[in-house]
Amino acid sequence: MNKNQPDSQKKLLNGVRPGRIVYPILIGVAVVVYMLMNEVDGQTLSLIEFSWYSFFWIFVALIMMIVRDLGYMARLRILTDNTFSWIKAFRIIMLWEFTSAITPSAIGGTSVAILYLNKEGLKVGKSSAVVMSTSFLDELYFILMFPILILFLDIHQLFMIDIQEHSIWLDSLLYFALVGYLVKTAYFIVLTYGLFWNPRGLKWLLLWIFKLPVLRKWKQGANQAGTDIIESSKELQRKPFWFWFKAFMATFCSWTARYWVVNVILLAFMFQGYSITEHIMIFARQLVMWIMMLVSPTPGGSGFSEWVFTKYLGEFLPSVGVAAAMALIWRLISYYPYLLIGVFILPKWIKKHFKK
Repeated sequence: MNKNQPDSQKKLLNGVRPGRIVYPILIGVAVVVYMLMNEVDGQTLSLIEFSWYSFFWIFVALIMMIVRDLGYMARLRILTDNTFSWIKAFRIIMLWEFTSAITPSAIGGTSVAILYLNKEGLKVGKSSAVVMSTSFLDELYFILMFPILILFLDIHQLFMIDIQEHSIWLDSLLYFALVGYLVKTAYFIVLTYGLFWNPRGLKWLLLWIFKLPVLRKWKQGANQAGTDIIESSKELQRKPFWFWFKAFMATFCSWTARYWVVNVILLAFMFQGYSITEHIMIFARQLVMWIMMLVSPTPGGSGFSEWVFTKYLGEFLPSVGVAAAMALIWRLISYYPYLLIGVFILPKWIKKHFKK
């Protein structure tokens, strides 16, 4: 690599190193293979039958992922006042998802997303405001949906609480989810306060974030970015209710479609007749799974996600082996495509936006 290449370009090129892409795949597949080797037998395999019915619902699952991405693209266009074309919005979202897929879930692709938006034509401050607005809307979805679902479901069944059979896994799940929800709520309050009431405080937070080693090279521009955020927040405060309503509905469609993928995959094989209440329970458990995946140290939650899937959704499947197979199909539809698309798009994007 040329020593004169910009540091930001070097950091992005590190994202397409073979190890950064292959490791998440190897980790996830290794966990699934291990579970399959220990649990699968002839009887288990007979339960998994592919038919035209199965392929139809798997196709619907792919449609759900397309709806998810279209929702993200629509939200990005709304938040930027249609500055980006649909093609640009697609490129940014794919790069964003790729970065999330190769970094631990707690880090995600949010910090680098500011760079993506900036290089596509937005000022740094505006880019920061847009990215923080997406975080605001994502957290709002979770904070609203989680208690609504709890009101309609049996909390003991949701958190797998068995009064007669105690275990560390089952007993701690409720507390884990509650702590995660409180952390998300606290973050949402801070973000809301910073975006709409005290942007100077948010500027201070941004400067603190850019002290992290991975972002330190961009620290010099963080101060100006903070100033731009203050100006951008004034613009956000002037936005009408309809603006935020449209952005939230796009967010709602994205996340809801994302969670429906598992429901649709289970429909593809119809291991049992699922009632509407059971489908809502499967949907709600994915909200809890999302909390658990946030603490995963592996890129994109690889390995950990597959394991949680078998533990937490295995109740709706006939065996652990079948659950492991479904977990692999789920990740093949909802995770691995972003690695492949990112590998194709990112080098060309870097070459275009980091010319001498």
